[in-house]
Amino acid sequence: MLVARTLAIRGLARSAIKKSIFTRNVGVMPQTAKAEGDISSVFASLSGETEQQLPLRYRELKKRLIAENADKVQASWNRLIESLKDGVEMAKVMNDRMIPSVTFTDLTTGKLSHKTIDTIKNRGTVVIRGVFSPSEALELKAQTREYINSNISITKHFKGQVFEIYWSPSQIKARGDPRMLSAQRALQSLWSGLSEEQTSTPLAYADRLRMRTPGDKSFALGPHVDGGSLERWEDPTYASCYTEILKGNWEGYNPFDAKCRVGAVMDLYNSSGGCAAFREFQGWLSLSSCGPGEGTLRVNPLLKQATAYWILRPFFSPPRHDPSSLDGWKLDFSTTRFPGSAQGRGQEMSDATHPHLQLQHSMVSAPRVEPGDFLVWHCDTIHAVDPVHNGKEDASVFYIPVVPKCSLNEEYIQKQKEAFLTGYPPPDFPGGNGEEYHKGRPGQDAIKMVGGQAALTAMGF
Repeated sequence: MLVARTLAIRGLARSAIKKSIFTRNVGVMPQTAKAEGDISSVFASLSGETEQQLPLRYRELKKRLIAENADKVQASWNRLIESLKDGVEMAKVMNDRMIPSVTFTDLTTGKLSHKTIDTIKNRGTVVIRGVFSPSEALELKAQTREYINSNISITKHFKGQVFEIYWSPSQIKARGDPRMLSAQRALQSLWSGLSEEQTSTPLAYADRLRMRTPGDKSFALGPHVDGGSLERWEDPTYASCYTEILKGNWEGYNPFDAKCRVGAVMDLYNSSGGCAAFREFQGWLSLSSCGPGEGTLRVNPLLKQATAYWILRPFFSPPRHDPSSLDGWKLDFSTTRFPGSAQGRGQEMSDATHPHLQLQHSMVSAPRVEPGDFLVWHCDTIHAVDPVHNGKEDASVFYIPVVPKCSLNEEYIQKQKEAFLTGYPPPDFPGGNGEEYHKGRPGQDAIKMVGGQAALTAMGF
């Protein structure tokens, strides 16, 4: 019944947005395009939206997901809150030291110790040092600026920081470089539930780039998780990724099991900036020297506990006599609220919506990175950016995730390939002409020159 009903809901969601979808008439395979926009399209907080009033079906969804295991879930919640308290205290003391760093050589030659691997899995975030040399990374940045300046009159960006650019020569080089593909293969091996072919064939998911200037306060993106919001509960396959949490056994949840994720629908509402592909890790390649407080990434390093908390949060309410209390929370199926969630938006967290996370203490800065370092974080990791860039130089990155070969992603990559050939934005991103008319936009030969057949395969050729 759950599957049938949720599939029906999925159909309603799709039909509700159908009128806003249009198809381009171009000389290649037609593809569904999204409305024009920028990175603010993904987040209610950046778009100035207030909390959505969700339909009554979300109240019924809560009951179906939890009701049979109510007592176990309540007991599990109580244990979780105690575990979070300990984790938050650790984050207060250790801060950026909680995030492990490994060398590119150790990662790709199998020299990581079991202890280091466990730390990476527990924290959900890791810095890979020296994927590119500093001089190579700085040259990529210089080439990017040249591409932007050559097309400055038609390049779109968000408040001067995040550029709607996907197909610059330097991005093509970074994604297709054999060292980047090698690092991605090694990171994929941390996951279970995938075949050897899937983990040994990374796909190149095209994303934006950021060039954040010193003193910037505009890109104040708060704690959030990408890959959908309501979809994690609404899509039955996506919800099944969190079965152990939803049945009252959060300790048994394995964040690195991919077998359900490869079939999950992560973008039920075709939102501008919603992600339809399965990214094991999100990540960025640093093009600058950037440390804590200098416009860098902030993450919650309590991967299992934090995920269990925000998955269970919609089902619990504080005591009515003291709504501000962090104690005495009970299961509550009486509302349609999924705090921080909205149809067609990313999942956001705040002290108001997710108080037990104590985000002001549990969010830690990434350690200092140098040009050529590759920083990645698990697809369920709560992350944010420094609200103010207090550094003395730009904080520039290419967003490059880790994407395995699976049917869901192969279908996406084929659509992305058509976008690449025309210069349009990739399927997951706001639409428009994109870089169709940009000078210096590379073609298929540039991919082959960078990484040979492996790079071409990663891009769907």
